[in-house]
Amino acid sequence: MKTIVAVDKNWGIGCENDLLFNLPLDMQHFRDSTLGKTVVMGKNTLLSLPNSKPLKNRQNIVLSAKGVDGEGFALVRSLDDLLEIVKGKDDVYIIGGASVYELLLPYCDEAMITKVDADGGADCFFPNLDEHTDWKLESESEWINDGDYRIRFCVYKRLMINPQGRMPV
Repeated sequence: MKTIVAVDKNWGIGCENDLLFNLPLDMQHFRDSTLGKTVVMGKNTLLSLPNSKPLKNRQNIVLSAKGVDGEGFALVRSLDDLLEIVKGKDDVYIIGGASVYELLLPYCDEAMITKVDADGGADCFFPNLDEHTDWKLESESEWINDGDYRIRFCVYKRLMINPQGRMPV
């Protein structure tokens, strides 16, 4: 699995169940990366999407123990059920929110991080991969202007995964 997220200077990802920034180039990057793929999200991320509808032209999976009403997505209520559904799939992207990122990051081998050169005043955060010894920055773009902000696209790779997809304890 892969994770894809935009973070501010403090690795913040959202505030009051909304994105921190309006970033057209990052949104295009997100679309290009996930189109035709499987995306996994929590209930709040689904509800934060336009009209609370799943993303078009993707297989949407919502991980929520309590469930959520709607159509156009598969609902899974446990980590084990999710892992069974995505088993053997190559292109699965974790798209949020914070608790889903935290739960599933140990199962990911790649993190596509858009870094924003600003403090967005976040109330939820992504783990700072620059401080994790099990992740390595593999590539990063130059800083580019995206609307009112400077961003850079970064790819992190996990250094080691055990056969079950879980990090060693």
